[in-house]
Amino acid sequence: MKLRIQMGLLRKGLVFTQAILLTIGTALLGYFCIVKIDEKLFQQSEHPELRRQRTNLAANPVLSDGSLGRIEIPRLGISALIVEGTSYTALNRGVGHIEGTSWTGVPGNIGLSAHRDTLFRPLRNVRKGDEISLTQAAKQFRYRVVSTKIVRPTDVAVLEPDGREILTLVTCYPFYFIGPAPSRFIVRAERVDERKLKPSECLSCFKDAIQDSAEMRVIRAESKPGR
Repeated sequence: MKLRIQMGLLRKGLVFTQAILLTIGTALLGYFCIVKIDEKLFQQSEHPELRRQRTNLAANPVLSDGSLGRIEIPRLGISALIVEGTSYTALNRGVGHIEGTSWTGVPGNIGLSAHRDTLFRPLRNVRKGDEISLTQAAKQFRYRVVSTKIVRPTDVAVLEPDGREILTLVTCYPFYFIGPAPSRFIVRAERVDERKLKPSECLSCFKDAIQDSAEMRVIRAESKPGR
């Protein structure tokens, strides 16, 4: 009789524990779905202010809702809105611009961050030479990946400027780590020179180079000893 009572209590305890775990799991799943839906709606709809900014070059690059523009990495299939700041809410909605870092069009280091299990998850497959574009207003700024590395969370030197136009992407690492990740994955890209010579300009440069070369030969000949 005593054994039956103990087995009955154990069974009830297991049923109660199962119900609690099921409730917690359902709540977490519901929260995850809410966060993903909010992210998708924000990314797909695009705030009206951002659309207005694209047609107004004089608009303030930092909008009232925090939208700055869009980042795209075609080979990895990344296309996401950029928001100001790296708060919990900001990173749940888009790619966050790290406060205090530079922005497009001026020498400096632009820092962008996103979650490793959402918008920046494809970065695990990034390669040197991949092209990254930042679109702000009606202008597009192109960058090319030059290196990747793994650093400690306290290593903020990766965000320091060096006089050039640099883009630094930051996300947690390892990508498949469960819980708070111990490291940071860093992608460094440099601005691509948009200046391209027309065929006529190339021909002109070629002629100038030939003329300069001929003049240098004359100068070297005249500067030889005995002349």
